[in-house]
Parts: sequence; structure tokens; C-alpha cells
Amino acid sequence: MIPKKIHYCWFGRGEKPKLAKKCIQSWKKYCPDYEIIEWNEDNFDIDQYPYLRWCYDNKKWAFLSDFARLLVVYQNGGIYFDTDVELIKTPDELLGCNAFYGFENDKNIATGLGFGAEARNKTVHAMMDQYIELTSDKEGNFPIIKCPELNTKALLSYGLKLNGKYQKLDGAEVFPYDYFNPYDDPTGKLNKTENTVSIHWYSKSWMDKKTILRSKITKPFHRVFGVDCFKRLKK
Repeated sequence: MIPKKIHYCWFGRGEKPKLAKKCIQSWKKYCPDYEIIEWNEDNFDIDQYPYLRWCYDNKKWAFLSDFARLLVVYQNGGIYFDTDVELIKTPDELLGCNAFYGFENDKNIATGLGFGAEARNKTVHAMMDQYIELTSDKEGNFPIIKCPELNTKALLSYGLKLNGKYQKLDGAEVFPYDYFNPYDDPTGKLNKTENTVSIHWYSKSWMDKKTILRSKITKPFHRVFGVDCFKRLKK
């Protein structure tokens, strides 16, 4: 049984934006009997692994959180949400899973959407291993790899099929993207269903301002002409 705990990460001591505050409030609304725990540099050991220290020193807060959330859930059990994830109903129905994850799309699992597990779950450990095995170059810099790539790779060895459909793996259950990712960021369309538990609003905190602005500008074109419209124009 997954314990009634919600974990989130907030490193860097910066002020939380309005979206983060709104999302955290939604957790309190739908999970009044859950313990909500913020993990930061005061209660999380960033020197557990060199990759964590490197991310912290280089202010790669999102990538630091990608690894930290796995360590936290593995050690304590519970549910993790990024601070741009809004709950729209209670996740109680998921607590009976050994672990649960959600498809971001047909090809990727992303723990930032929200995931949960009992303490010491082996699939969470498999995801941790992806980070533990990262090595630095001669200058001491680590590769920057988006979490869906590493999360998905870890579950392939447990029988994950890249089809976006519900699956019961050895030690975990995987849910279609309408459960945790009904918002299509490229087009700005929200496709909620009766299954939807939460909405990931894609704050893109790890991207530079130019990339975020470009994403906002291209939304109307993607909505009307499709997400690959600019690729077709180039051809």
C-alpha cells in the first residue's frame, strides 16, 4: 500500500510562482488527510551522489529534482508531483498499486507528471540506477538528459511496451496519458476524460526564456495546422 504522503522538490530557495502555489493548494484540497512534504537543501542531502551536487552547484534545479524525487519516494514511499501538476480529484484509487507511473505520450514515461510507490520499490530503484550510472567528463560536467528518456529506459527491462496503453508490469502499473497528462502543451488543448487525476501544466522551469516564448507563440499554429506544421514547411 502506498502511504498517504505527497512529496515535492523546491531547491534554490526562490519564491514559488503563482502556478506552483495554485497546484500545491489543489493537493491540499483533494488530499486533506495526506502529509505534504517539501524537499529542499535543508532536509535533503545533495551530496549523496556527485550528480546531485553538480546539478545544485550549476543551478540545474529541474534535473536535480528528477533524481531527488526517485530517492525520496524509494526511501519513504508516497506520491510525487512536480509543482506544475494540478490535482482535479483524489489519487486514493492508486494507493493499492505497488507503484504507478503515467505515459507522457505513446512513447515515454515521465515521473514529473506524478508517480507513486511503496518504499523500496524495485522499479523506482531501476530508475535511480539510470542516474547513478551517469559519469562526468574531464571537466567534471555531467550529461543533461531529460527524465522521460531515463525513466522509460528503466521500465523497458520490466516489460514496458511503448504503446501509451495501461499495463501491469512486474512491480508497477502504467496508465495512459489521459490520467496524468491530458494537457497537450504544443497545441494548448486540454483533453480531460473521466480517468483524469491530474493536469501537468508544463511550466518549463528548466528551459531558457527564448524557448518558452517560442513555445507560446507557436501554440496557435500547432493547434490549427498540427504539431509538425513547421517541419512540413521546411521540407
